[in-house]
Amino acid sequence: MTVEKWNVDPAHSSIEFQVKHMMVSKVKGAFKDFSADLNLDPEDLTTASLVFTVDAASLDTRQAQRDGHLKSPDFFDVDNYPSITFKSTDITSDGDNEYKVTGDLTIREVTKPITLKVEYEGTSKDPMSGNMVAGFEGTGKFNRKDFGLNYNAALETGGVLIGDEVKLNIQIEISK
Repeated sequence: MTVEKWNVDPAHSSIEFQVKHMMVSKVKGAFKDFSADLNLDPEDLTTASLVFTVDAASLDTRQAQRDGHLKSPDFFDVDNYPSITFKSTDITSDGDNEYKVTGDLTIREVTKPITLKVEYEGTSKDPMSGNMVAGFEGTGKFNRKDFGLNYNAALETGGVLIGDEVKLNIQIEISK
């Protein structure tokens, strides 16, 4: 096969995150609106190139007050920095259907490299459209303070309100 353009199926894809809360639990959320420019050959994924663009204002933690705070200048400052991007720079095979995808993550105009562990779930033919589809699951983490997301509060019992480590869980279905 050759490298071809593929499209994200938003109905079967998600970008989720989680962060420690009060050092004892986790807050989870998702970005509901994102797009991607994907060029790949399913026979050799190490030749792929991908760019994800996330609408920062589309974040949803299922709690409106918290979402409003996360969209404020204390965190994502969505009025001034409406997009979060990830652009791949290197993809290496890490065994059967497992890959390390390194790329540049940009949040609030700060760009830092991160590496995602990605599992290729395979390809199939959509019985409705007849298109070939492929699935991927990715996980990764980064330190939010590396991107200027510094807001926090000390707890009376010691520790802090919000953990620094952000964990990502990405499910992507694409079609050509």
